[in-house]
Amino acid sequence: MIDTTNQIDQVDRAVSTRNLDSGEARVATISQTYDTTINDLWDACTNIERIPRWLMPINGELRLGGRYQLEGNAGGVVESCDRPEHFSATWEFGGEVSWIDVTLTSTAAGRARLTIEHIAHVDAQRWTQYGPSAVGIGWDSMLLGLAIHLSSGEAVDPAEALSWMASDDGKQFMAASSQRWCDAEILGGADPVAAQAAADRTYKAYTGQPEE
Repeated sequence: MIDTTNQIDQVDRAVSTRNLDSGEARVATISQTYDTTINDLWDACTNIERIPRWLMPINGELRLGGRYQLEGNAGGVVESCDRPEHFSATWEFGGEVSWIDVTLTSTAAGRARLTIEHIAHVDAQRWTQYGPSAVGIGWDSMLLGLAIHLSSGEAVDPAEALSWMASDDGKQFMAASSQRWCDAEILGGADPVAAQAAADRTYKAYTGQPEE
């Protein structure tokens, strides 16, 4: 198993904004370096038979212009692909469309780094209420699954993963993730009090606790 406290520390997070033709968007960026090659990391992230070993079942066509669907989660269309360094896609969920931009780079000693930018139009009220942790906890959980898979070569059992997320250890992981996204938002210039309040609300929402 992965030391989840160490896993939290291995991940870099940033929160920023970006001006698109359709207006200002929020950008949540998450990245981690893995003890594997860029080609293996690319395969783990793009092979339709391998993705379920660390993320969730997926169907569709993982090719330029192809449509994909993650079971019980987002779907979308692959908009660009430059093997083994970059791909981008729409991220469609709950009737809303956002985008993911994924970059892979080789680092020293045969390691590889994964960077994911989640780009979304978020109205001010919802951002104030929940902040970047609303998507950030999910991305942290995904990178945790990938770290377990790459380090062991084994598939992550979905039932065990759900059970773990409901455990005290899982809740501590989500609390730590929410706090790190809060810290990243503050570093990006957000009001510390408002950012902390949003992070606390998001953690309570993830763990089924009523808001005060």
